[in-house]
Amino acid sequence: MKLLVTGGAGYVGSVCAARLVETGHDVVVVDDLSTGHADAIPEGARFVEGDLAEVAPKLLAEGFDGVLHFAAKSLVGESMQDPGKYWNGNVLTSLRLLDAMREHGTPRLVFSSTAATYGEPEQVPILETAPTRPTNTYGATKLAIDHAITSYAAAHGLAAVSLRYFNVAGAYGSFGERHTTETHLIPIVLQVAMGKRDKLSIYGEDYPTPDGTCVRDYIHVLDLAEAHLLALGHAVAGEHQIFNLGTGTGFSNREVVQTCREVTGHAIPADFADRRPGDPAILVASSDAASTRLGWKPERPDLRTIVSDAWEFTRARG
Repeated sequence: MKLLVTGGAGYVGSVCAARLVETGHDVVVVDDLSTGHADAIPEGARFVEGDLAEVAPKLLAEGFDGVLHFAAKSLVGESMQDPGKYWNGNVLTSLRLLDAMREHGTPRLVFSSTAATYGEPEQVPILETAPTRPTNTYGATKLAIDHAITSYAAAHGLAAVSLRYFNVAGAYGSFGERHTTETHLIPIVLQVAMGKRDKLSIYGEDYPTPDGTCVRDYIHVLDLAEAHLLALGHAVAGEHQIFNLGTGTGFSNREVVQTCREVTGHAIPADFADRRPGDPAILVASSDAASTRLGWKPERPDLRTIVSDAWEFTRARG
């Protein structure tokens, strides 16, 4: 298939683009490089640099079999401080993409959604039927896009799949996580191991969890990419399917830090800080629906593999 990958110079987008190329698809990556990296675009993919809202209508006129939409503003804190940047950059841009797809008859869409659409869960593991009550602007914009996709699927016959995932980590060869503003635990811990940070702060040690620290569901980025490939083949005209992706189990912040110590061989000094407002004690996904309907299951669910792959990538980058 000829596929457009938006945000394909970013972390998850680049891994997915690489797998699409490897499996024989004709891949075009569009990215404005505001947070992505030109050297993350896989060999064999065509690259178009530019603003998605402006570039997509011209590109899609060429004729595409589908779009994988990763491009987004994604910093939770920033989304609360500058909400306009997120409503414009995420929602309006996505609406223009949907309109361009409709105009040029692009039949299928796989959307990179997020567990942030759920907010504070009433129960875990979290099902797709859980109430959607995002607690930040980032999650609210992703939920708004999901609602728009549902409308376009019903009105225009779009075959759409949204994938809501939790904590993505790990790396795939030369494709890995390297954000200018890093907010994710594993890469921050590895930055301490590399000597780029003095120490780590763990937020909260009095949660109602086995060791007092938050528990999160970590998914290997390659497992995530494979889910996107499967979603392409299971998109149904006129339907918008939504699937959670995770391992079904979680690891605490203490467990993550200790595993990083063991993998890297570094002490990784850490201290504890106050809880951050809005941080749930446990976030774990149920992926039963993805397993049943997509035939997906995580092949790399163990934390050591996730950390080891991320550490290999981090060391290679220096």
